[in-house]
Formats: sequence, structure tokens, C-alpha cells
Amino acid sequence: MPIVTYIDSSGAARSVDAAPGATVMEAAVRHAIPEILGDCGGACACATCHVYVDEEWIDAVGEPEPMEEDMLDFALDVRPTSRLSCQIRITPALDGLVVHTPVRQA
Repeated sequence: MPIVTYIDSSGAARSVDAAPGATVMEAAVRHAIPEILGDCGGACACATCHVYVDEEWIDAVGEPEPMEEDMLDFALDVRPTSRLSCQIRITPALDGLVVHTPVRQA
């Protein structure tokens, strides 16, 4: 099973098993990762699952779709590596993925 590491705003890292086909947000909620709320349940209708994809993983994760880009307008402290974790689907190629969570969600 792929492993995803979440690094929170204080620098604490938590690595979890993430089922292929699930999203980075679903894995975070399932494992009670702090700082990822996922209020809309993964419908890409809020920005409460905002993460910063680690630089080494940008190419593997890919670019956001237009709908996600629109929702990122509601996120706080958006950066070039910002993504909504509900839109990143876990695949075997993402084994070892590292994402960072912001200090607070929108």
C-alpha cells in the first residue's frame, strides 16, 4: 500500500498507509491528520484540504484541473505547490508522497 507523509505546520511528520484509488484527503481524514479538515467531503467545493506538495513530488502529482484552480482562490497562503488534497488520487506511483499542511485552512 502506498505511504503518504503529512508534515504539519509545526514540522511534525506523520506517515500513513493510503489505499490506491483513495485521495490524499480521504487518507488524511481516515488517519485523523491534523490541519486537513475536508469539510465538503471531497467534492472540490471548499478549500479546507489545502496542502503544499513537496517540491520533489510536483511532477508526479501533476497540475490542478480548472475547477480545483478556482477553489484554490478560497485557500489561504496559496503557493505554486498548492493543491487541494481531495483532488490528488493515490496511485502506486505516489508511494512516498510528501505534502505539507498550512497553518490554517480557509
